Amino acid sequence: MTLFGIDRLLADPSLRKPLEGRRIALVGHPASVTADLTHSIDALIAAGLNVTAAFGPQHGLKGDKQDNMVETADETDPRLGIPVFSLYGEVRRPSGQMMSAADVFLFDLQDLGCRIYTFVTTLLYLLEAAAAQGKEVWVLDRPNPAGRPVEGTLLEPGWESFVGAGPMPMRHGLTMGEMGHWFIRHFDLNVAYRVIAMEGWQPEAAPGFGWPTDRIWINPSPNAATLNMARAYAGTVMLEGTTLSEGRGTTRALELFAAPGLDARAIHAEMQRLAPHWLHGCTLREIFVEPTFHKHSGLLCSGLFIHAEGPAYDHHAFHPWRLQALAFKAIRNLRPDYDLWRDFPYEYEFDKLAIDVINGGPALRQWVDDPQAEAEDLDARAGADEDRWTAEVESCRLY
Repeated sequence: MTLFGIDRLLADPSLRKPLEGRRIALVGHPASVTADLTHSIDALIAAGLNVTAAFGPQHGLKGDKQDNMVETADETDPRLGIPVFSLYGEVRRPSGQMMSAADVFLFDLQDLGCRIYTFVTTLLYLLEAAAAQGKEVWVLDRPNPAGRPVEGTLLEPGWESFVGAGPMPMRHGLTMGEMGHWFIRHFDLNVAYRVIAMEGWQPEAAPGFGWPTDRIWINPSPNAATLNMARAYAGTVMLEGTTLSEGRGTTRALELFAAPGLDARAIHAEMQRLAPHWLHGCTLREIFVEPTFHKHSGLLCSGLFIHAEGPAYDHHAFHPWRLQALAFKAIRNLRPDYDLWRDFPYEYEFDKLAIDVINGGPALRQWVDDPQAEAEDLDARAGADEDRWTAEVESCRLY
């Protein structure tokens, strides 16, 4: 069985020894569990460690908050009697008071391998706070379920946000333990940092290609329900910046796109005409959905479902960011006046278009809206950024 960081910490007394006699805080959520599905906080306490606080990221320690900008309040755990601090409430950066609750912070969040998934930014903010307060951070490493492929343009200077921690592409290809090493180097942080690495993780191994199939999938956030979602997410997350439904209010959020009145077959055909090679590695299936909440609630929507699974799945040929960008381009070509870009506050950015915040700059939107722009134009820009990132993080890889 593949052992995650928490499993190795619990199994090896020598790894735990530096924690003896120190106050421990866990940064966790519902997917912070051991191989036998015991929550990490209970397992750490059972191992005799002095857990004095817990921290919850976006969606909360309980994982109960459904959507973006739905905040979680601080509380006291009624069973354990310890404070549970929210890193997605009144603050997103840990305060000095929060940091005073422990000496060592164990970061045990299951990530999706995507820049916009806010747990990666929470790690940066924790490292920065620990550096300022003289605290120690350990990442109990977990798999990147999207695996090693890298995709997307690098975040542009001035576009940093809670969904853009730094100049990385949308699909970054690292584990959280590896990302911590990059953060420390890139931002020149003086912080005590340690990774409890996984044992047996093989990111190139079929059929999981990042997710070990001997481990149970648990939603790290309410809409991250499947491995297929984790694979598609680097593309489908862009739907949050559009008027198209990403499937919230259906049972398969962030695995599809749909809206009333779309001609899904025509969109698919136009995508095939524009850049057939961007459709490789997956299967697109025409669907109809009626969301029960969120965008287009109660309305019949047509669209396409992205299957990054099954016999047609090719891990290295599948490019979710390009695929979703191509869908936008096809809609724009077929319906030039379609109201595609959603203008609303997105992750505490109030004066920028959400699609630009999501992509860390306006380049993708401008490419979609430019009738003269071709697939090769976006490919050239993204390809150069992907090569640069891959070379930059090579020395950070632990597996």
